[in-house]
Amino acid sequence: MSAFRGIVFDKDGTLFDFASTWEVWAQGFLARLCDGDRAAAAALGASIGFDYNARRFAPDSVVIAATPGDIVSAMLPQMPGWAPEALLDVINDEAAKAVQAPAVPLVPFLQGLRGAGYHLGVATNDAEMPARAHLDQAGVTGLFDFIAGFDSGHGGKPAPGQLLAFTAHTGLAPEVCVMVGDSAHDLHAGRAAGMACVGVLTGIAGHDDLAPHADVVMPDIGGLPDWLAGQGA
Repeated sequence: MSAFRGIVFDKDGTLFDFASTWEVWAQGFLARLCDGDRAAAAALGASIGFDYNARRFAPDSVVIAATPGDIVSAMLPQMPGWAPEALLDVINDEAAKAVQAPAVPLVPFLQGLRGAGYHLGVATNDAEMPARAHLDQAGVTGLFDFIAGFDSGHGGKPAPGQLLAFTAHTGLAPEVCVMVGDSAHDLHAGRAAGMACVGVLTGIAGHDDLAPHADVVMPDIGGLPDWLAGQGA
């Protein structure tokens, strides 16, 4: 039997494939925000590490691991006349509509973990509202014991507040929990909380970026049940 009883997942790049979801969405969102002006959209994309013409995020893009508030701060110099609160509302509303690309078929995957007795959580630097919308879209919201965004009152990653809130909610000790994510922010948060850490390659970061911070790095979350089964008590 596995030594672990709780699993906390990042959302973007972990439960959902990052590039397949957000690179398509970002190009359309920037075009709408700039009223179809390609030059303006390209300049705005550059401010957040997105190549508009190539439809690709840079590995160090603020979008990958930061909060929507950080994205707003990066975009505002290119958007005179916009108030931060108004831009944040637009980003959250538009992000909630993004069509998600699950990293694996999520319903059977998560049902299998729950059937094996694991408590499940989501800790994302996205806002909670669009995060829940994405989980609803995938039909998996009810399979999680705990869902937190950066604005849920526990802070954002790489700080461990969301993960410690998961342990408080479930009554589990951190050492019997695993943090699963696609970025160094996720894994730093896991280590700070005292959890084991699993890296996945369905985000932008590569194996060599994640390996120094993870107990194991796998192509996607599909390999998690077998790895957990090998972690005997």
